[in-house]
Amino acid sequence: MTMIFVNLPTSDLDKAKAFYTALGCQINPLFTDHNAASVVWSDQVHFMVLTRDYFTTFTDKAIVDPRDNAQAIIALTRDSREHVDSTLVAGIAAGGSEPREAQDYGFMYSRTLEDLDGNILEFLYMEPQAADEGPEAYMGENG
Repeated sequence: MTMIFVNLPTSDLDKAKAFYTALGCQINPLFTDHNAASVVWSDQVHFMVLTRDYFTTFTDKAIVDPRDNAQAIIALTRDSREHVDSTLVAGIAAGGSEPREAQDYGFMYSRTLEDLDGNILEFLYMEPQAADEGPEAYMGENG
């Protein structure tokens, strides 16, 4: 089993932990301290939310401000369109923002959420047939 750990910088670790727990994540206390928090999305997907100062110890490159620059868009699936919507509602209530309108491609529905630091998260639901056979097969049968 492959696991993924996404490292994200934050300017306020406590607020970031509160934001991600509002989305339904768990904080793993075994890997959380004053520099970083282990945010558990699932058994395979974890975020390491790191203070900006601590984040700089992992690279010699400049750390961009995600409020002004996009470095990555992290996309996570949800179980349904409603789950996409409820995740966005929770994120906005926790102080996040939705920088663009929902995208509905027929076979896939997605919404974008920026966390408190401007990191971009995208939540999407893809019809199972489209995921298995491709969007053209789904759209051919379902218009």
